[in-house]
Amino acid sequence: MPRSRTFEWEDPRVSAAAVGQQSGLDFLRGVLSGRLPAPPIAATLGFALEQVEFGHAVFTLEPGEEHYNPIGSVHGGVFATLLDSAAGCAVQSVLPAGTGYTSLDLNLRFLRPITVDTGKVRAVGAVLNQGRRTALAQAELFDSTDRLLAHATSSCMLFPVPSNSAPAETGTEPQEVKRSRT
Repeated sequence: MPRSRTFEWEDPRVSAAAVGQQSGLDFLRGVLSGRLPAPPIAATLGFALEQVEFGHAVFTLEPGEEHYNPIGSVHGGVFATLLDSAAGCAVQSVLPAGTGYTSLDLNLRFLRPITVDTGKVRAVGAVLNQGRRTALAQAELFDSTDRLLAHATSSCMLFPVPSNSAPAETGTEPQEVKRSRT
């Protein structure tokens, strides 16, 4: 019998507009408290930000069949998403207002499989180094007994984000982008 799963998410433009207006730590605390919506990928995969402090971020996920690959274990892309989120948000937590980031790379080592029997997993991210243009972070994925399941490092590019950004129009019509040539 087919299985199904439904989920909902909030408009991601609300959070995106808030990025340039507050520090990364304040932004993430807003997501954690529910004042700002979590990103849609969190609803899609069913993971959540559980803890954030300066230089650190923790996400959790209860693995389900919907995360499985064809051989009956959690797909590596789910591992990667959790680790990328933990490393990236650790970086975001140290950024001042008006600074954003994007992942430049993600180097990942899978150490143990995850199944529904594994129980809740925890991705713990930490900043290793921050410069003016890039930051380096690591993230580790643990099971409920603190066994290491995977490890990742990520380099992130840092860039300015306008503080006066506002949510985009919410209409369904596509917006025309005007470009000029100089």
